[in-house]
Parts: sequence; C-alpha cells; structure tokens
Amino acid sequence: MVQINVAEAKARFSELIDEAAKGKTFVIAKSGTPVAKIVPLDVERQKIRFGLMKGKVWIADDFDAPLPDDVLGAFEGRDQ
Repeated sequence: MVQINVAEAKARFSELIDEAAKGKTFVIAKSGTPVAKIVPLDVERQKIRFGLMKGKVWIADDFDAPLPDDVLGAFEGRDQ
C-alpha cells in the first residue's frame, strides 16, 4: 500500500485508477494524515452461458423479407 498526498493524487489520478484496476491500493493523505483510500473493486464476472434460450425463441423464415408497402410507408412517415 502506497501513501501519497492530495496534490500528487490529483496530478496522477488517471494513473492511480489504472494501477488500482491492476490490484494496487493507495492511501491519500492530507497534511500527512491518511484520509482516503483508492482500492480495486472486487467485481465477480459472470460467465457467459450459451444456449439458455434454446427452444424458447422463434424466428420466422422470412424475418428479413422486405416489408409490405403500407408498413414501410408507416415507418417512413408516408400517408397510407
């Protein structure tokens, strides 16, 4: 754990955040007295589980076919 003063922390803030993301911890001191801490977050990443919606989603065979003129006109703001 590294202790740095407020002025240095302000000047190096972006760098401190990058280092914290890598696991390093910093103590911020004001007039030599520790007042704050920059620490890495303990975020658990969820693993991607493929196939959870298998059999629950249906896509029509013609889902990418051109829209009928009246529907396309409604999307484009044309009078029907």
